[in-house]
Amino acid sequence: MMNICKKERFGPVTAFKMGYGPLGHPLMSVYMYVIDSVAIDSAQRHMRKEVLGLLKEHPVDKVLLTHHHEDHSGNAADISRTFSAEVFGHHLTAEKMKGPLKILPYQHLVWGKAARINLSSLPNIIETDNCRFVPIHTPGHSKDHTVYLETKNGWLFSGDLFIGERIKFFRSDEKIADQIASLKTVLGFDFDGVFCGHHPIPKKGKSKIASKLAFLEDLNGAVKELKQEGLSEAAIISVLDLKKDRLIRWITMGNVSFANMVRSAFKS
Repeated sequence: MMNICKKERFGPVTAFKMGYGPLGHPLMSVYMYVIDSVAIDSAQRHMRKEVLGLLKEHPVDKVLLTHHHEDHSGNAADISRTFSAEVFGHHLTAEKMKGPLKILPYQHLVWGKAARINLSSLPNIIETDNCRFVPIHTPGHSKDHTVYLETKNGWLFSGDLFIGERIKFFRSDEKIADQIASLKTVLGFDFDGVFCGHHPIPKKGKSKIASKLAFLEDLNGAVKELKQEGLSEAAIISVLDLKKDRLIRWITMGNVSFANMVRSAFKS
């Protein structure tokens, strides 16, 4: 087993990088961000002890969840209970977090299951001494996905909206058309830094968001062209598959794969 617990600073933003590897190096690290007395997301349940220990030095009274996935919501209930913090999320996130929360075996192994919690409704604006957060609903990665635009400093706390410019796979429930629409939505706002749930980009992050949009639009267009030529969904997957998802597809029993990206485009 290997745990990663690293504190990074990006100006006034404190980033806690959390990684849990049950059989070796973590497959994917998760970031929880803290500024003023606000935490954005809460990292994975398997890192509960580390998260609570770090927050003793950086006390919070609010947690803003970007979505219900267990690597982002894993410690929300414990943070709320330990620090009397109020936890906010989209109403769809709130419905999910009431439970029962069902996750797959690989999610139990890699992240751990989040505890149930009753969330507070998101106000239109969340303000602190130095920050002003505006929630923006950005479905696609999940139905409830929400980002937080910090308007005083020009930051976007983007959850899993970004992840990377050229992503290699989707979860089975991701929707490419919704992701494209959500990326277009956030590009209409003024920001520079992108604090992604897995990959912080403190400068020139908006251009990275635009690059991901272009990549998804190109993939979506390629799938539709092949579909118009009469190719089946399976044939298109075969044509476009770069065979870079074999390990993750095996670990997740097909819940995460490149084929899911093609299927989403084929059906949109």
